[in-house]
Amino acid sequence: MLPVSNPTSPERLLKKSRTPDKTTTDTDQKISFNSVGNSSANRSASRSHCTWLILSLLCLQLILFLTLRSIASPSRRPPENFPPPAVSVSVSSIESLFTSDEPLLTSDESLPTRTRSEPDDSGRCETGRVLVYDTPEIFNEVILQECDNLNPWSSRCDALSNDGFGKEATSLKGVIPDDLVPSWFWTDQFVSEIIFHNRILNHRCRTYDPESATAFYIPFYAGLAVGQYLWSNYAAADRDRHCKMMTEWVREQPYWNRSNGWDHFITMGRITWDFRRTKDEDWGSNCIYIPGMRNITRLLIERNSWDHFDVGVPYPTGFHPRSDSDVVKWQDFVRNRHRKTLFCFAGAPRAGIQNDFRGMLLDHCKESQGACRTVDCTGGKCSNGSSAILETFLGSDFCLQPRGDSFTRRSIFDCMLAGSIPVFFWRRTAYMQYQWFLPKELGSYSVYIDRNEVKNGTTSIKEVLERFSKEDVRRMREKVIELIPNLVYAKSLNGLETFKDAFDVALDGVFRRFKEQENWYKWR
Repeated sequence: MLPVSNPTSPERLLKKSRTPDKTTTDTDQKISFNSVGNSSANRSASRSHCTWLILSLLCLQLILFLTLRSIASPSRRPPENFPPPAVSVSVSSIESLFTSDEPLLTSDESLPTRTRSEPDDSGRCETGRVLVYDTPEIFNEVILQECDNLNPWSSRCDALSNDGFGKEATSLKGVIPDDLVPSWFWTDQFVSEIIFHNRILNHRCRTYDPESATAFYIPFYAGLAVGQYLWSNYAAADRDRHCKMMTEWVREQPYWNRSNGWDHFITMGRITWDFRRTKDEDWGSNCIYIPGMRNITRLLIERNSWDHFDVGVPYPTGFHPRSDSDVVKWQDFVRNRHRKTLFCFAGAPRAGIQNDFRGMLLDHCKESQGACRTVDCTGGKCSNGSSAILETFLGSDFCLQPRGDSFTRRSIFDCMLAGSIPVFFWRRTAYMQYQWFLPKELGSYSVYIDRNEVKNGTTSIKEVLERFSKEDVRRMREKVIELIPNLVYAKSLNGLETFKDAFDVALDGVFRRFKEQENWYKWR
């Protein structure tokens, strides 16, 4: 895991007086005046001398004043980074910071005076530049250090290791080409916060000057922070604590106050519904409803389709190409696969749910006389992918993608990564989720079947899919393969050479959005 940027503490700007000390000068004046004779006989003779002396002293004062003023007021350099750097502190001391009556930051005293040279990427950063807030470590690094306690059932340390990519998927040897195995990992579906943070820290369009920033990134691991409190008997206050501290912190930052958050964004590595609790006894945190979050653009693996500030980004999959070459080799591999099965489904029924649609799909597959292949994911066996799932998708023309526990599921991206054509039954599963990443021509890469027609028996999935000609399937698969670079997160911290991966597409979308809304009416 790359360390979060932690530059040295900023020094206070020196506030020297713009006017010189007149003590010595005034004393000299008194001595000069007292040295003038008191005799009336000499008064007329000395008047011209006194006048000359006064004028000389005034000239000297003026010269001294201008000289000291130029020394005391050096030109201010732009800040190196903003806001002040993180420090390693305990949770209790951070919480006391947020309950203090003292302001978190105080005007110019928080601005460093040193500068870093900005990279000369003017031609490559036309869409914008991003400034990364240097937040207290409790919002990211401390959370990772507590990886043993982020899950009530098991440690999350392996899942969060290796910059969030997880352990290498060496067991895929024999399933995929040997030279591509190093690009595959057992990546957890909830690690986008880590991936985005590391990529932005190393991005060529990162800036340290807030005045030149198009966007301000808040590196808060909201999903990892709340994950440990979603189960057991934790109180609502426990689930809300980290997000409340973060919003209190960011609302004290001058550049947040300048825009009220309209040019700020954050990655939240879970589905939006984990952050939309309206009553204390309900599921999740109320993070999105906390004052300060209203105008911040939020990158989530599942969005609320009716919230402008929610943006859906792809779930992390196991493929993290190291270079353009890895992408091209993988595209060729899935393009040339011999697929024996018409369609497939990887999932598990939900016991106790009446008319469970996933259970219906499993039954439908069993009745399809060899046209469908299934993978039983009972007990969470498929949560972060497996070789059985990948082999199944690689061997099928189509993959069934019903909604998961929420409207989306990681399997959508595992399926498309394998060159299989997704079949959707809810429009909110993909079409209303990932508009920055998927084509507007929905039929160019996917199939939509009305779930109600499947439920009432008026539509057969097998018959619908058999109507597509070989040329139709080839054309749709080619479109899916074309999309692969935009749906994966590259292993390189600098991204790929010519392809844009999911991170690049997301950041470009943020820049585009912030520039488009510059002239909008903005509520506070």
